[in-house]
Amino acid sequence: MPPAYVKPYVKRQKNDMADAEAICEAVARANMRFVPTKTPEQQSCLMLHRTRHLFIRQQTAVINSIRAHLAEFGIVAPVGRKGVAELLLIVADPSDKRVSEVARTCLAALGNQLLGLKQQILEFDRMILAWHRSNQTSKRLHYIPGVGPMLATALVASVADPSTFRSGRNFSAWIGLVPKQHSSGGKDRLGSISKQGDRYLRSLFVAGALAVIRYAKIHGTGHRPWLTALLARKPTKVAAIALANKIARMAWAMMVKGERYRNPVALAR
Repeated sequence: MPPAYVKPYVKRQKNDMADAEAICEAVARANMRFVPTKTPEQQSCLMLHRTRHLFIRQQTAVINSIRAHLAEFGIVAPVGRKGVAELLLIVADPSDKRVSEVARTCLAALGNQLLGLKQQILEFDRMILAWHRSNQTSKRLHYIPGVGPMLATALVASVADPSTFRSGRNFSAWIGLVPKQHSSGGKDRLGSISKQGDRYLRSLFVAGALAVIRYAKIHGTGHRPWLTALLARKPTKVAAIALANKIARMAWAMMVKGERYRNPVALAR
């Protein structure tokens, strides 16, 4: 059971006896939701994603550290990969007297760590791509616009049984892509997205939706009338959330029915 659904049954304080009593009370509820058990293959793929994500966070921390340390010496560089490369060239140049020898040794160690992290991330990218090519469901999901190997494999690994969700909306709500409700007295009040559920999956869906929008803006949105109308009345990032919700529902339907992606009629013309 999800811990968030058990927490309301804890009467008072936090100890093992109170937790056990709450679990026994929650498991007896007729409408309680249970988490399906993942296969060893799915759990292994999730480990690939989580380890890669950890390396990416460490890479960001190392880059920020290099920039901050050199900024103390008055050395700054543009944002992006080229900027970091310029800073590392300065560190590797012993004739540049703006950096002391002690600082250069520390920065060189950080540069070596950054290089190792990049190599590890690339290796995990290859492993995830190999897992994607070996899984039929993941390859079918890849045909959805905005879904790449990274999102497809994460979906297959995270969702043990898609039929446990009653609808595509329940699936997108599990990811956290539906509006929060503040309804009362028969009046529906919808706010921003709930941001509940799997944060990693949600970030991948939004990144995929932004990629679709960026492509549509460059090559035209005439072949996507729904997206065209949405971008005309909503900001880009709001439209990206709506598109991510739509992509999640399509992915759920394909996983449940075992079908391939079919282009909309307006897109096929």
